[in-house]
Amino acid sequence: MRLRLFFTTIQLPVDYAMLVIAAFGAYFIRFESGFVELRPAISTIPYTWYFFLSFIIPIAWIAIFAIIGLYRTEEHKFFDDIPRIVFACSTGIMLVIALIFFNREFFASRFVILAAWFLAILFVSFGRIFLNTIYYFLRKKGYGMLRVAIVGEGRTSDVIKNEYQNNYLLGRNTIVNFSYFNEDTKIKLMELRGAGFLDELIYAGDPDRELHNNILLFCEENNINFKYSADFFATSLPNISLSTVAGIPLVDIKQTGLDVWDRVYKRIFDICISLCLIILTMPIMLLVAILIKLDRRYPGPIFWSRFDDGRRAKRVGEDGKLFNYFKFRTMKNNTHNMRYNELSDLNERAGGPMVKIKEDPRITSIGRFLRKYSIDELPEFFLVLKGDMSLVGPRPHLPEEVQKYSPHHKKTLSIKPGITGLAQISGRADLAFEEEVRLNKYYIDNWSIWMDLYILLKTPGVVLHKRGAY
Repeated sequence: MRLRLFFTTIQLPVDYAMLVIAAFGAYFIRFESGFVELRPAISTIPYTWYFFLSFIIPIAWIAIFAIIGLYRTEEHKFFDDIPRIVFACSTGIMLVIALIFFNREFFASRFVILAAWFLAILFVSFGRIFLNTIYYFLRKKGYGMLRVAIVGEGRTSDVIKNEYQNNYLLGRNTIVNFSYFNEDTKIKLMELRGAGFLDELIYAGDPDRELHNNILLFCEENNINFKYSADFFATSLPNISLSTVAGIPLVDIKQTGLDVWDRVYKRIFDICISLCLIILTMPIMLLVAILIKLDRRYPGPIFWSRFDDGRRAKRVGEDGKLFNYFKFRTMKNNTHNMRYNELSDLNERAGGPMVKIKEDPRITSIGRFLRKYSIDELPEFFLVLKGDMSLVGPRPHLPEEVQKYSPHHKKTLSIKPGITGLAQISGRADLAFEEEVRLNKYYIDNWSIWMDLYILLKTPGVVLHKRGAY
């Protein structure tokens, strides 16, 4: 998947470069080549103006390419893209013709228009053939292959296993085949997942709804992509897609509504917005740092970044991976462990994985103000820029809290944690943990860039109204 993501990502700048080259090629053929002697130009297009448009117009063409589906990440044959390329380039050239029609002073060379259209199709196709050739070569060498475990025995599992073995373009290696899904199978699968040797599990056994649900729950708990043969039974689950292996239909149950290209959009969005927010909030962060340092009643570091024993503070991120966490210190120094000892009776979420103390005696006077308006979390913008967090997503929790998760809670670890999220704009700390999980699962299954924008725009109002702030 990462190899497919890499080639899909670089496909965009390659397409852009091919379109620019096509534009310059059309200009060269019409005004700089021997064609001028055969058919002298009635008027010459100003080179500086044409040079400028040759870099601007392809941006609109790339948008058309994306809308038509030329940047989809699922495996497909190159020849399936040819009609899309022709249609996209034809649509783009119609936009250019419309521009000429509404601005008669532009230029009127029909040859340049036709040549640019033909060369765009030719060069874009060439660029994609070149990238696909490299991609298929790397696939053949075994790079970027997903490691698959198959559960089930019989013809279906044998056909799928043999197809993956013989067709490297499917991008999968079958590393193990289990006849049954039992406790021993779970242990072995968890060992493989923990060692980083398992990406996907396929169930190709006999229909059994209870067994299917158990496997699905196991895959959600361990963030393993899950597929099953389509003749297993019909499904109404979200985020599914169909594919075939040797003529056998498989249903792919995705862990999140974000496909690979969506993750690219979300990451670019995170980088741009977090960088702007860091610049905008830098004066506030500098002022907060000074106030914390000048608070002589509660001396300590500016940031909370270490536990009481000196270990780096960690939070659990995507796929259960730990990352170094920090925010402005709002509590008395070295009082973190009191939440589990002296103050355990004040926990308002007793019985669950989370610890929430409403009137927390450890919080400093400055810290109480910072928490009320979530100012203590402003340094998390740097974690977003670094890539450990996202602007929008489930809140990151401590390792000891995640260890208390029930299996169905662990789906929230399938994406990067966020500074804000659907749960945060719906009640923050007022929500019960199960309700928070339900909202986070809804966000994961139904993600869109518009939902991210809605949540981000809604967050300041929720924060200023201090709803659910502890």
